[in-house]
Amino acid sequence: MIRLSVNVNKIATLRNSRTRQPRGHSLGLPSVVAAARACIEAGAPGITVHPRPDGRHITTADVHELAAVLAPSRERVEFNVEGDPREDLVALVEQVRPHQFTLVPVVEGEITSSAGWPADTSPEPLRTVIHRAHAVGTRVSVFIDPELDAVEWAAELGADRVELFTEPFARAHASGDSAVGERCFEACALAAARAHALGLGVNAGHDLDLDNLVEFRRLPHLDEVSIGHALIARALWHGLGPTVQAYLEILRDV
Repeated sequence: MIRLSVNVNKIATLRNSRTRQPRGHSLGLPSVVAAARACIEAGAPGITVHPRPDGRHITTADVHELAAVLAPSRERVEFNVEGDPREDLVALVEQVRPHQFTLVPVVEGEITSSAGWPADTSPEPLRTVIHRAHAVGTRVSVFIDPELDAVEWAAELGADRVELFTEPFARAHASGDSAVGERCFEACALAAARAHALGLGVNAGHDLDLDNLVEFRRLPHLDEVSIGHALIARALWHGLGPTVQAYLEILRDV
């Protein structure tokens, strides 16, 4: 079955809108830890966080607390930390040793990720980061656009997986433009096939939801989807546990 990793960033965003504690503390409501527990109890096999430099949602304290809470379930629930290869985040990964570190390019001022790593990005700094993650037993996924040259670049870095940026597919699906949607899906399929041929695992994420996942779950060699915004938005009306279970049901039907 394709694994679901629930991104709990939005829980932290809501908490931080009213939290009066000093930056770096994870006190306040709603609790990120409680949300992660609810996801796990509903059957989610993964939790994702993206601690940004400005701490606007997930904080360093959150990462430590989640690592501690997830430790007893380490054999069945994966912890994925994503973000840019800045020194403090790499050091945090070395401390908590998540199952996966997803390297994501960050543009100053962006609200959310808008693209994968360009294939002409200098490889050496990222190779060093990947080596450091591997040294503590953490696999590395690289967030890329679904393009063959980006897949080749990720393989040359020494990454273990790629995460395909799925926003173009999701936008086409939402607009009802089936022709564009199919082209976007085929680009992802070609990238996934090439990644598999090179020995890389295949993850995917960004704007996937219950509707478009029915189509996207057909992607060959898909190991994992990371979903946050749409899942948390639906949970406001249907509850977190039932929403996680609805996503898991979609992924079981492949």
